[in-house]
Amino acid sequence: MGEIVGAGLLAHVPTIVLPEGDRLELNQGKEITLVTGLRQLREDVFDSDDYDTVVVLDSHWATTVEFVVTAQQRRAGLFTSEELPRGMCRMPYDFPGDPELAHSIARFADKHGTWVTAIDDEYLPIYYATINLWKFLGEGLPDKRWVTIGVCQTGDMEDHLRLGRALADGIGATPGRRVLLIASGALSHTFWPLRELRDHESSDPGHIFTSEARDADYERIAWFKEGRHGKVLDTMDEFWKYKPEARFYHYLMMAGALGEQACVAEARQYGEYENSIGTGQVHLWFDRPAEGWTGTGAPASASPRTPHSRS
Repeated sequence: MGEIVGAGLLAHVPTIVLPEGDRLELNQGKEITLVTGLRQLREDVFDSDDYDTVVVLDSHWATTVEFVVTAQQRRAGLFTSEELPRGMCRMPYDFPGDPELAHSIARFADKHGTWVTAIDDEYLPIYYATINLWKFLGEGLPDKRWVTIGVCQTGDMEDHLRLGRALADGIGATPGRRVLLIASGALSHTFWPLRELRDHESSDPGHIFTSEARDADYERIAWFKEGRHGKVLDTMDEFWKYKPEARFYHYLMMAGALGEQACVAEARQYGEYENSIGTGQVHLWFDRPAEGWTGTGAPASASPRTPHSRS
C-alpha cells in the first residue's frame, strides 16, 4: 500500500531561478527568502530517503476536458519559458517518471466521478511551476521520480477535490509507494500593470497589489499553521475575491488528497511571505501527523465522504 508522507504549498516564481546578481539587484541587495527557504526545505525533506516519488500539482498547466497525469518513464530536455524566456532559458532537466503510479491514479477517476488520463507522450509540454521547483528540490537526486498533474480550466472546486481523492486512492493502491505532494502556486495573484510593475519588484510584502489581498494571504497562512484546512476550504468564496493563482486549484487538489475539511496537518514556513510583482508567495510544508492527515490514524483516502457520480 502506498502513502502520502509529506505535502507542501510552494512558490515557483521566476525570480528564484534568476542568477544571484539579478535577484539581488531586484531586491535592494538582499537575497529573496523564497530561495533560501527552498534550500532549507531541500536539506530538511527532499535530501532524505523517506520518499520515492514527488507529485506536482501544477497551477500553470491548464487542461480542458479532463485531468492529465504525466506517465513517461523519463522526462528530459531543455526548458525555455514562453512567458519569460529572458529569465528562464534553456534550463536542463532530467528525471524519471512513475508510470505505474500515474496509471493507478487514472484508474480511480470513475470512482470519484471525474476524468483522469495518464499520458506518456514524450513531447508533452512541461511548465516552470514544475521545473523551477525541481531545480531546487530534485536536481542531483537521480533516483527520485517526478510526476505532474495539471489543473482543469473547466473544472470547479468540487472537480479539483475529486481529483485529489482519486490521487490519494491511486497512491494507496500502488504497492510500497511513498509520495510527496507539491501544490505549486501562489496565494493572491494580481500583477501590477506593465508600466508600473518595475516599481514593485522588491520582495517586500508592502508591494502586494492591495492591502486587502495581503491580509487575506496572512489570514490563510495563519490557518495553515494551525492545521485549519477546513477553515481555508469553507472560505474559498471570500478568497476568490483576491484572485488566488489558478483559483487555488493546486491547493484544492492537495486538500482533496489529504482529507479536505478533516485534514489537521499544521504547516511550517520556509522563508518569509514575499511579494512578486503584486502576487503573494510563500513556502508552507506539511508533515504527516503521527495520527494521520485527518488525525484518525486512517489514510486520508479512507476518510468518510459522500458518494459522487459524474454530472
